[in-house]
Amino acid sequence: MPAFPQHTSPRPGARSHRVRAVPVALLSVALLAGTAGEAPTAAAPAAGHSPLTRHAPAAGATDRQRHDDLERLARELVDAGAPGVIVRVADGRGRPVEIVRQAPWAAREQRLAADDEFRMGSNTKTMMAVLALQLVAEGELSLADPVEKWLPGAVPGGEAITLRMLLNHTSGLFDYTQDPAVLPSILGKGDRRWTSRELLAVGVRHEPLFPPGTTWSYSNTDYAAVGAVLESVTGTSLAALVRDRIARPLGLEHTYYATGPRWRGRYAHGYEPDAAHMPDAVPERFRDVAGTHRGTHVDVSANDPGWGGAAGAVVSTARDWARFSSALLSGALLPAAQMAELRRTVPMDPGRPQDGPGAGLGIETGDTPCGTVWAHDGGMTGYSSTSYSDGAGRRSAVVLVPTEFLFEFGAAPELVAANEALQAAAVCAMFGKPAPEARPGEARAGAGQDG
Repeated sequence: MPAFPQHTSPRPGARSHRVRAVPVALLSVALLAGTAGEAPTAAAPAAGHSPLTRHAPAAGATDRQRHDDLERLARELVDAGAPGVIVRVADGRGRPVEIVRQAPWAAREQRLAADDEFRMGSNTKTMMAVLALQLVAEGELSLADPVEKWLPGAVPGGEAITLRMLLNHTSGLFDYTQDPAVLPSILGKGDRRWTSRELLAVGVRHEPLFPPGTTWSYSNTDYAAVGAVLESVTGTSLAALVRDRIARPLGLEHTYYATGPRWRGRYAHGYEPDAAHMPDAVPERFRDVAGTHRGTHVDVSANDPGWGGAAGAVVSTARDWARFSSALLSGALLPAAQMAELRRTVPMDPGRPQDGPGAGLGIETGDTPCGTVWAHDGGMTGYSSTSYSDGAGRRSAVVLVPTEFLFEFGAAPELVAANEALQAAAVCAMFGKPAPEARPGEARAGAGQDG
C-alpha cells in the first residue's frame, strides 16, 4: 500500500504484518517516503515520486472523465499483477460508481462482483472504537479508564495506560503480529482460535516501545486490549456487539465479526503468490502460505482470520463499509461528545506534528490535493482494503484488492505504484475532482523502494 510515516518499530526492519493503518501518502501531499531507521509497512515511493506530489488538473472534469480514469487505473492495477480490484466511489450527488476488474486467471476460478464479502483487516479497528465510544456515552466506560481497571494484571504497567491510549495507538505496547507465535496463523497453517486476551498476552510479553502517552506507534496489541475490555465490560462477545450495535441497526447484511474461516455470503477469493513465485523481497518465513493452489498463486479464502481478532477480524463489502463510514462520520452512530473524541487526533508523523496526518480513535485524517479525508485501511493475508470519507460522511471511496503480501513487503513496485494511483484518483473522484496528473516519467518510478 502507499507509504505512511512509518510505524515505530520495536526493532530495525520490523513490520506490522498485515493488520495495519491507512497509507499516509494519500493523506498528505507533502509527505515523502521513509522515516530514517524504520522499515515501512508498505513500499515507499522515492522522494519526488509520490503519486500525490502531482499537479491536479483544473476542476471541472466530467463524471464520464472521472469514471474513465478509475476504469483505466483499475485496469492498470490488474495489469500490474493484482488478481482483481473492487472500487466504489460516492460523491454525494448521484449513484455511486462501482468498478470491478479481474485478471483472466482469477476470473476462471471465480468471478469477482462489486458486492462480494471481503476480509476488512484493520478497518475492524474503526468499528471497535465505535463500540468503545458507545459504551463511554452510556457511562459504562471512560476514555480515562486505566487498562488495569478492566483487565487486572493483564498488562504490565496497565495503571498508566488508558483506554484512549489504546484507541489512538499511544500506549507503547509491542505489536503482537510481530511475534513468531502468531506466524502459523498468519500463514494459514495454524488452527488455533485466538482470544482477545491471548493475543494481548503475546504482545505484552515483549518490552514496551516507549512510556505510555509519549508518542504514536501503530500496534495491533492496542486493539487486542480494546477487545478484551469490551468483552469484560459487556459480558458479550465481539461478534454479538458488532451485530447488535452496528450491523443490524444500519442494515449491513454482509458485515460481521468472523468467528471462524466460514463466509456467510458470496465472497471475494483472496490470493498470494505460491512459494515458487513469491518475490525475493518477501522474507523467507512468509513465502509459504497455506491454501489451494491455483496456477502460480494460492487461494487463501478458507484460511481462518481469527488471529486478527479485535484488530482485524471483521468481514464486510464495499457497499456495507461505505454505509458504515457515512453513518459514522455523519454522527448517526455516536453522540456529539463522543464524535468530538473520535476526531481528537495525535500526530502520526513526528516530523510534522502540527500539519501532518493525525490519528483519532480508530480512524485517521489528513489532507490530500482534493480534500481532507477520514480514513483507515486493512491488510489480512490475501486481502487489502482502504476506506475514505469526507468529514460529513456524504462522500466515500472504498478500494478492495484481493492480495496483500506484495503490498506489505513492497515486493512488486509496479503493483504498488498502480495501487497508489488508483487510490489517489478514487479520493479525488469522491470530491468530484479529476485524478491527479502524473508528471512525465513519474508513473512507475521509485515505487518499490523499501525505505
